[in-house]
Amino acid sequence: MNIEKDIAAIANQEARLRFKAFDEDTAWALGSWLRTNIKARGDAVVIEIRLARETVFFHAMPGTAAANADWARRKRNTVELLKRSSYATGLALQKDQSSLEVKMGLSTRDYASHGGSFPIMAEGVGFIGTVTVSGLPQREDHAVVVQALAELCGVPIQEIALE
Repeated sequence: MNIEKDIAAIANQEARLRFKAFDEDTAWALGSWLRTNIKARGDAVVIEIRLARETVFFHAMPGTAAANADWARRKRNTVELLKRSSYATGLALQKDQSSLEVKMGLSTRDYASHGGSFPIMAEGVGFIGTVTVSGLPQREDHAVVVQALAELCGVPIQEIALE
């Protein structure tokens, strides 16, 4: 893994994964896609989707724990504040040998810069919400969210996937 290449690739993901429209039905489709595909892999995660800081989809798969939901909350808080994926934030901090606490005074109790939360963007509007997965290693949490967003946005995953 090359941090600089991943940061650039995630910036491309953030630029390309934009919805023409996004509402509660789209959130349901996104959450359902994640649940179906993660379950088919034999994994278990917590899935949370928020619009305008309101939870519109939440599912804790059998095999998850309360800690997964707490990780999702902390990752989501980071994305809602910075409007950037939690994984990109974490990689940038790793590159700078820093942390959210050092750079911004943010408590690790409420903010996490680990992969799995991604901004939901709408064309002509910008940031409208977050989609978060927690339960897999952080790079996999990030990858499965990107795969779902690519599917729903019509972006070929091979064009934007991390190496």
